[in-house]
Amino acid sequence: MNDILQRSDFGFFLPITTRWMDNDIYGHVNNVTYYSYFDTIANSYLIDAGNLDIHDGDAIAFVVNSQCNYHRAITYPEKIEGALRVNRLGNSSVEYGIGIFRSGETEACATGTFTHVFVKRDTRRPTPIPDQIRTALSKLV
Repeated sequence: MNDILQRSDFGFFLPITTRWMDNDIYGHVNNVTYYSYFDTIANSYLIDAGNLDIHDGDAIAFVVNSQCNYHRAITYPEKIEGALRVNRLGNSSVEYGIGIFRSGETEACATGTFTHVFVKRDTRRPTPIPDQIRTALSKLV
């Protein structure tokens, strides 16, 4: 059974170009860099589709959990795509499913989850996901 996620499992894609500094001494993108890609994918969607105001909005999102499974190495220079879906949409939190794909390939090189909890900027206490963001996220469930 093939449990590696496919391109068809996701609803949003973001082109990413690996960078010189992404490779490690072993000649592939270092594991910690994938988490940077995850952050970029999720926040790009929140900003563009959900109108998240990262500078002045009342609600901001904190990462509270993340994990990654590595299936095949990627390297610099390589064009890749980050993929996003919503695994679980709660009142103040969202768990994303994320995939990293080589451009044009259908099987993910890496897959993982990434959880945001929305909090009030001033108190840092949980708050319901803002309506515009919830609407955008609902499209990826």
